[in-house]
Amino acid sequence: MVGMRTDGRKPDDLRPVTIEPGAAPFAEGSALITAGMTRVLCTASVQEEVPPFLKGKGRGWVTAEYSMLPRATSTRTPREITRGRPEGRTQEIQRLIGRALRSVTDFAALGERTIIVDCDCLQADGGTRTAAITGGWVALALAIRGLLKAGAITRDPLAEPVAAVSVGIVGGQAVLDLPYIEDSGADVDMNIVMTASGRLVEIQGTAERSPFSETDLTALLALARKG
Repeated sequence: MVGMRTDGRKPDDLRPVTIEPGAAPFAEGSALITAGMTRVLCTASVQEEVPPFLKGKGRGWVTAEYSMLPRATSTRTPREITRGRPEGRTQEIQRLIGRALRSVTDFAALGERTIIVDCDCLQADGGTRTAAITGGWVALALAIRGLLKAGAITRDPLAEPVAAVSVGIVGGQAVLDLPYIEDSGADVDMNIVMTASGRLVEIQGTAERSPFSETDLTALLALARKG
């Protein structure tokens, strides 16, 4: 790894990351995650019901919703409610978050209840979906801790932690945790979701400008695992 980036980081450095648990005290679980200038508030709400397709089966469900505040970026983006429906990008991101969280959840242990994880982007500078997954898992874990403490469930439904990070190729260099200025000009843009044991949950990778090799993919996976 050689060279410095626009923010002074080495190619394999994360941005400064903090997670503040309990940031939204009215929610059963919550966390405010900050990665560089990206900030996402994640809340987990417990509902004592399940979708119709799960009724009477003794299994629970975890789902997610995602949104971005109008001034999360340098220019105002109208609220999606004014358009009448979520944008395709929003739907894609919230489905990704839901899949990531469900991948480590035992629904039988959760019982017939739903946990909804809301991820609201307060400030966006790249990596909002990966921050939402990482912070969303913390919020989910705190909500489940509350259910265990209250005796509502008898065993922890979460198999292990899950987290996500972005990687990419910028100017021919593989880099970790891209801010917007790098993401917008990347040759390759990739989001990788992994469990604490190093198992892969999802790989979203796109050649934005030119195709990448299997060697590039291996290097990017190694960077993501480090991150």
